[in-house]
Amino acid sequence: MEKRKLNSSTRFSCWTPLSNHTENMQLFEERINLVVHWFELWTDRQRKHMLHSVLTRCTKPQLRYCRDLLTETLPTTRVDFTAVLPRFLSLYIMSFLSPLDLCSAAQVSWHWRILSEQDCLWAGRCVRQGWFLPYVPGEKEYGAWKNYFISCISTLDRLTPLEAAQPYWTLSQHYDSEEEEEEEERLKERIIRKLTRAKIDEEKRLALRTRKAWSSSTKLGESGSGGIQSQATNLGTLFKIPGPPDLSLSTSLSSERNVGLSSSKSKIEASGPLSKYVSRPAPLQASNISRHPADNLLLLSNKIPAYELVLSGAKADVLVVLYDHRGTFSALLSQLEGAVSGRSFKRLGLLAPGGTEQVQLFHDRCLSDRSILTPAHRYFWEKLSTLVVPAEQGVGIDIFSPCAASTSGVALMQKLAALTGLKVSAPMGLATGSFQNILSDWSDGSIGAVGFSDPQPGGPALRYITEPVLLGWCRQAQWMEEALVEMRNSLEFRLQPVGLQARGRALGHSLWESVHLEDLCLSEDLTAALTEGLTVLGKQAETRPFEFLAAFLTKWSDEDETREENQLSNVSVMSGLPETQLDWRGVIVRELQHSEVLYISRLSAIVKAYQEPLTAALNSKRAILSLPEMLIVLSPVAEILDLNREFKADLDVRLQQWGAEQCVGDVCLKLCARLRVYTNYLNNYITALGTIDKCRDTKPAFRAFLQRTDRTLTTHMLSLQELLLCPVWRIHEYTTLLQALTLHTHASHPDHTQVSSALDTLRRYTQFIQKLKRNCERDRLLEETQQMIQGCPSLRAANRQLITNQDAALLHSPHDHIPESIRLYEHVADISLFLFTDVLMLTRRQKQHTPFTLEHKSTHIFLASVALASLTVRKMTHLRYVKHAFMLEAPSRSWICATERSQEMDHFLCVLSTALQTSLRST
Repeated sequence: MEKRKLNSSTRFSCWTPLSNHTENMQLFEERINLVVHWFELWTDRQRKHMLHSVLTRCTKPQLRYCRDLLTETLPTTRVDFTAVLPRFLSLYIMSFLSPLDLCSAAQVSWHWRILSEQDCLWAGRCVRQGWFLPYVPGEKEYGAWKNYFISCISTLDRLTPLEAAQPYWTLSQHYDSEEEEEEEERLKERIIRKLTRAKIDEEKRLALRTRKAWSSSTKLGESGSGGIQSQATNLGTLFKIPGPPDLSLSTSLSSERNVGLSSSKSKIEASGPLSKYVSRPAPLQASNISRHPADNLLLLSNKIPAYELVLSGAKADVLVVLYDHRGTFSALLSQLEGAVSGRSFKRLGLLAPGGTEQVQLFHDRCLSDRSILTPAHRYFWEKLSTLVVPAEQGVGIDIFSPCAASTSGVALMQKLAALTGLKVSAPMGLATGSFQNILSDWSDGSIGAVGFSDPQPGGPALRYITEPVLLGWCRQAQWMEEALVEMRNSLEFRLQPVGLQARGRALGHSLWESVHLEDLCLSEDLTAALTEGLTVLGKQAETRPFEFLAAFLTKWSDEDETREENQLSNVSVMSGLPETQLDWRGVIVRELQHSEVLYISRLSAIVKAYQEPLTAALNSKRAILSLPEMLIVLSPVAEILDLNREFKADLDVRLQQWGAEQCVGDVCLKLCARLRVYTNYLNNYITALGTIDKCRDTKPAFRAFLQRTDRTLTTHMLSLQELLLCPVWRIHEYTTLLQALTLHTHASHPDHTQVSSALDTLRRYTQFIQKLKRNCERDRLLEETQQMIQGCPSLRAANRQLITNQDAALLHSPHDHIPESIRLYEHVADISLFLFTDVLMLTRRQKQHTPFTLEHKSTHIFLASVALASLTVRKMTHLRYVKHAFMLEAPSRSWICATERSQEMDHFLCVLSTALQTSLRST
């Protein structure tokens, strides 16, 4: 029995006496000591293995006990976060430190110093201050941006609060007026003595050069107006002694005396401390100086596509004034006054959006036959004409819009010439295309007379822009605008500190140097021959393509020579006629027929390259687009193509039997009677473009189809969206050509009535297109602004349009009781002002910089909005610590805003004042 009891008491104890607690603890302690002894003899790997084996056999309460024990022994609150966290998180935490704190963190340890001196922490701080590293750091160079920041901040002209208050004094500062007045008196006396000695020396030299050989040398002032004593006495009247030191020179001296005195004055002004005591004359206005024909002046609107390229191609003797299309007359006049600096010009050019009847100077101001005599236009052109020398010297105004192609445009030119007293010229619009009418003949305003017969295209436009740039821009302005949009988005942050005109010139030069379009410009005949030859070569399986292409070009050259001989024979017959008797109607109708061929080929490209493959894929049950989507995008194109083919056939019949009394008005009326298909197309155009974008984003098969088909020889190197825009362009071309045909068709001609009726119909369609375009542009701008501003209220309102937006700085003065002239201001935030037709919106602008790059993205947060009817604006005077500032006052609060440049402030205030006046009149 005792043996069984002993076995039961020692079975689960590994020979540990369970019944005797003292022996049990003694044996347990001995075994712990033995294990610890073994543990000390083990290697690190064996110890870790032992710990792992023990911990894996522990229960959760036992593991929690181990965790608490480890936390007490090694507290985690004292761990270096830079050693635990990833490197990018440590840099992100340090990015919130100020420069002073970063310098202090660099003294903690070597690891902290390496992190705190990384370029990603200092580059953004330098860029925000406008400090750019003048070189590219090497791969192993360390801390370049930090060293540059320290060097820049140490050389700033920084003033302590006491030094900043010295020019205005303070109540707690003692000002010793007697010492200051004595110092000013001594300084004035030194300046007067120096000027007197210089004047006397100059008079001596002048007297020695001009005195007679038998005259006495003691009377030095005989040739002038008195001796030395009288001259010294007269010098006393040259200075204004009372008040602040203002040594303005009198204009009563003779020209000889002013030569010497002005030279001495220039020497004194060159010296540093004395320059602020010498008054400088006010800048001369254009009416105060003598007129010397100098340069050509070109007014360029930033609404023109690829205007940067025009800026880069301006000639050296041309002053280009780039103005904002959303501005006003007063803003443009103030910009001109600062740009011309009193100079006069031989010719004045105007390049702005426009057509045959009007020129779109601003977004709400059109120059037309009806608006030219309004007070605003009259005042603007009268002021503008003062910058041009008189008309009898062969100068005038060049308008780049084809105003000479219509009766109302010619009337506009005649009224403008009568208003300004200058000759006005404009293109006759006989060349179709976006801006290729500039390359056609130019008229001087008289009906039927060509004012310039330059053999090269461009005419008077070449006075302002170099020929390669002008030809490239006129023919390729649309796709150049697409390239420049990408360049503006990518390079805007680098060119932000410079002005709009300098930024545009830099972008234009970059594009021109990258494209080298002057090396790619080929003649139209060679381009057409190569295109047709490559098209034929692509359709045939030729094993020797170069020989085939050479034979094709040889055959083309022979046919071209035959065509040139026929043209020369026709020219020889017409050359005997006076210029006023040339068959301008035939020239216009032939241009209409030639452009119709190109238009039909582009419509055929839509059908062959897009509609037929998509229809075949749909019929083969491998649809790329569904049938409703195809109907939305491509359904009216085939009907338009059939209509224009019939119109071209009728034109061909009339041209084969062309004569002086031949009529084409009935053919144009037949086309206009069936323009309902164009109406359906234009109403569906915006929906079609949206459907294309949606299908391209959601359907990979359609996206791949567009990548294979767009911008190929079959599609005339155009995309589907550009081809769908051709009917819109064609309506404008029809209007321009029919206006020119009406201009050269006498009232007694049998075709005059029908051509005029067709022109009226096309004008209504042009106005309809312009209205659609304005509505689309307005909705697009409102939608982009709505998405740009966080927390923005709904901008959808009746007749609301975005006029302009301006970046500014929001200022605040903590001491409102101090007079405004000596008040200090602090920079609160960067804001943006969005001006609509009925409200002004203020947003807080923040810049998000991309790490390791100079790029940044601006985000806007809604701040406030004020109705224009309850808003008042006040321009603030320039002070030492605030410039280009203005105050916006609402019924409940006010904002003090400042722009970086005076031109930006003047432009925004002019536009805002015009919007305020319009809002008050509407209410």
